[in-house]
Amino acid sequence: MKNHPPTDPWNALGYYMGLDWSKDHHDIVVVDPQGDILLEMTFDDNAKGWHRLRRRLDERVGADYTQIGAAVETSRGPAVERLLELGCTVFPVHPKAAQRYRDRKAPSGVKNDRLDAWSLGDALRTDGRQWRVLQEEDPRVQELRLICRDEISLIEQQTALINQLQEALHEYYPAALEAFTDWTRPSAWAFVERFPTPQALGKAGKRRWEKFLHANKLYCPQTYPHRLEIFTHAEEFCGAKAVTRAKSLLAVSLAGQLRLLGKQLAVYRQRIQELFDQHPDHGLFDSLPGAGPKLAPRLLCESGGSDGPFEDVQGMQCMAGTAPVSFQSGQMKRVRFRWACNKHFRAAVHLWANLSRTKCAWAEAYYRKKRQEGKSHSCALRCLGQRWLKILFRMVRTGRPYDEALHMRNQVAHGSWVIELVQQKA
Repeated sequence: MKNHPPTDPWNALGYYMGLDWSKDHHDIVVVDPQGDILLEMTFDDNAKGWHRLRRRLDERVGADYTQIGAAVETSRGPAVERLLELGCTVFPVHPKAAQRYRDRKAPSGVKNDRLDAWSLGDALRTDGRQWRVLQEEDPRVQELRLICRDEISLIEQQTALINQLQEALHEYYPAALEAFTDWTRPSAWAFVERFPTPQALGKAGKRRWEKFLHANKLYCPQTYPHRLEIFTHAEEFCGAKAVTRAKSLLAVSLAGQLRLLGKQLAVYRQRIQELFDQHPDHGLFDSLPGAGPKLAPRLLCESGGSDGPFEDVQGMQCMAGTAPVSFQSGQMKRVRFRWACNKHFRAAVHLWANLSRTKCAWAEAYYRKKRQEGKSHSCALRCLGQRWLKILFRMVRTGRPYDEALHMRNQVAHGSWVIELVQQKA
């Protein structure tokens, strides 16, 4: 479980460190409560570099690293993990805020790594009382988050390969595109590997076509005759011989990559399901309408579940990007889209809100109402996601799964206008 920090960890600090991280080296500046610089150094991001940092910290501030507060311009990564291992109290700083603190120290616009580290450390000394401490999270949630995000990256690679494959087939093998509409299925890739050219398909003959369709479970009465008709006339409209020879090599290569990537995605999804089932909050997220086996783990790991960092529902909504940003000055007031958020969390909530419309009548009615008000599809889903996050926050606080009947009773009790829309539709 997560280790909760003291009630006011800032008061327990005696030294303030700013760390400007990089891929291969880091710069740190440590100041005392009066703002005097005790230590500034650059060290490599390797075992020797971090050992050197330990030795210098022992010389300057002593061995009690719990008195050191570290401000860093990120909340995740190897540098943050090593600071936590040292025992430092880590305060993540938003890049925009870090830029403003640097401008406060150097209005001329001067920038270097040492200045960045010093401005962060001194800002922690003067303004850090209101900053939020980075808390160590459940290793299961951390692993689940990393695997879910990597799975999304693999899916993006798969989509790119499918687009390349379809483009290659369009140049020399239109019959393959006509015979298969869903190119995310392994049977479509197997077809390209088994019959890489229209000439190879024509030479194979009807018996091998039927054998392939049966082996790949494609013998469907609605599509079987149509596919055989396409195979029969595949050579009548295809690319030139030179194009066919060149692009068929590419198509077979892409099909092989897709097959390998599909196997790896299956491994990822199995591990995601194992981690999700092990988490005590999996029942809460399993009950979310429309989430399903793919989105429920993503929502759990991005929100943190019942051990999440959100003190109120507004914090969750801001992190998910559903809450707009307001700007007011005098008589001018504007509301705009929130860019600064957890992009992975926002994407998961967007997909979940859209899928929930098919499961909940009130969600569809709410969405339609927003569309009638002139909002775009994405904006209406953000509004719906904003409402769903209120429910999700309440669920993780009470530990009770989603209950459609209970939610409807609550809406009736509070006189929600959504109930009126549902009744009108009924």
